[in-house]
Amino acid sequence: MMQQNYGNHKKIDPLYHYVLALLTLLVLVGSVWFLIASGGGLEGLLLLVIALAMVIIVVLVRSYALKAQDRAIRAEENMRHYMLTGKPHDPRLTIGQIIALRFAGDEEFADLSRRAAEERLQPNDIKKAVTQWRADHNRL
Repeated sequence: MMQQNYGNHKKIDPLYHYVLALLTLLVLVGSVWFLIASGGGLEGLLLLVIALAMVIIVVLVRSYALKAQDRAIRAEENMRHYMLTGKPHDPRLTIGQIIALRFAGDEEFADLSRRAAEERLQPNDIKKAVTQWRADHNRL
């Protein structure tokens, strides 16, 4: 597996991001075309409603998976912080900051967590500040 770093840590799932997204877009465009071509008939309207439902489902499936992972990451990183420092995370940390902190190695994790809370660092700035990258190959 390739070594992960700031430049390559974002993950694309080709089947979801390319195939499913393209198919969903094609169904939506096709349903609009059919609605117009059919003169606004009931069949065209129903097809458009189904296409819109498909778009909503595709977006929600991704959103729900990411939210579940965010909750797991928050719990894991809070436990990691507790194991390293004897204290839970600073409550000022946002979920985005905590998710970004997961890439920090143990040696810099506590200090970077403190900095993130005190300086209100953006998640991208936290990731850029990591010097000892800890890979996360499980994120969807």
